[in-house]
Amino acid sequence: MTPEQAHARARATGPLPLGAGEPAPRGMVRLAHGDRTGLALPVWPDGATPSLLEEYQVAPVNVERSGETRRVLAAALKCCWSDLGADPWPGVPAPVEDVLSAYRALIGRGDDLMRNWAVGALRRLHDSAWLTVEDGAVRLGPRCACWPPESHAQLRELMRRLPTGDEGFTGLEVLPAAGSSPAETAASVAVPEGVDEDLLGPFDERRRAEIVAAFMAVEHAAEPVHEARLPALRDPVLRRTLTEMLQRRGRVLIQDREAWTSGYAPEVTAVTGTTVGEAERAVLVLVLIHSVAIPRADGLLPADSWLSPFPAQLEELRRHTRLPIGELEAALRTLRHAGLVSQVKAGEEAGGYTPGPQFHRLTPQARRGLQEELILAAGPHTPLAAAVRANRRSTTPS
Repeated sequence: MTPEQAHARARATGPLPLGAGEPAPRGMVRLAHGDRTGLALPVWPDGATPSLLEEYQVAPVNVERSGETRRVLAAALKCCWSDLGADPWPGVPAPVEDVLSAYRALIGRGDDLMRNWAVGALRRLHDSAWLTVEDGAVRLGPRCACWPPESHAQLRELMRRLPTGDEGFTGLEVLPAAGSSPAETAASVAVPEGVDEDLLGPFDERRRAEIVAAFMAVEHAAEPVHEARLPALRDPVLRRTLTEMLQRRGRVLIQDREAWTSGYAPEVTAVTGTTVGEAERAVLVLVLIHSVAIPRADGLLPADSWLSPFPAQLEELRRHTRLPIGELEAALRTLRHAGLVSQVKAGEEAGGYTPGPQFHRLTPQARRGLQEELILAAGPHTPLAAAVRANRRSTTPS
């Protein structure tokens, strides 16, 4: 696997597993376990984080119930970071109930609704590798190892101020460190030096910061960023360097008039993988058919648009799927978290779904491919579908 493919796969599916002694790909941090296996995560240039977007008034990707998610992460850190003199990761495992207890003490409420929100936040944090939740225990996920060292002092002060949990609640002590696996007790972090230094080095401090800001914006903003906000998107020289930084990560710049975002390079899409399952893909097709394909066939949408003001109603999705209602709702929740669908109001009714912000990141090749797949799904026996299949046969190498 090339470094470009490794970066693209890590973005699509999460931290990459590494074999014993296997080095991390270029531009990635290596989190090592005691048995010499490990994980690899991408490193951002110049130690920047998505919080940089706030300085440029660029909205980051939306997190569902972001306040609850941050508070649950803080509660987990309170329980798992037992030695504040050490780095936060890997910490020690803590029972799920201890984390929920610390969360209740933090918010001052203990009703069932708050517990359900906290459990949902644990699921989101697990899916995004901030936490690992399994066998009734919570561990700090690999992404916690990437917190910049200069942020640890602030995190320590926060932990000292947080309550430990409900008084009188049994089982508040975290699991003892002796009960953790050798892989956890001997964990280490190897951070690469000089990420993209050969590209950024020739620039002065101001232009270097502009390139890094543009990189973080196109990679992590919720919507395409207008070039007026970031000089590196307007300047051809700086934009060329930005393009090279993205190429190293299997990404390309995508322009929509005067706005910019990034997407997967066509040559790496076949190896990126996905965490979206079969049920989620089927539900996504239904949303696209009802919110895009049908309005487009009625002349209400332009041919190249994947954004739609015509939500697919939840009742419509229920009628056209064989999935049980629980699985349908779970699939829609997964698609929302992935940014593949958005839930919007539809007239007087709630529960409509449209394509999500990830559709901004489609390259022209991906747009054409998705258009063909939608034709085959919506009308497999139509002349247009037959033409798509014939064209694919003629272009497939023998």
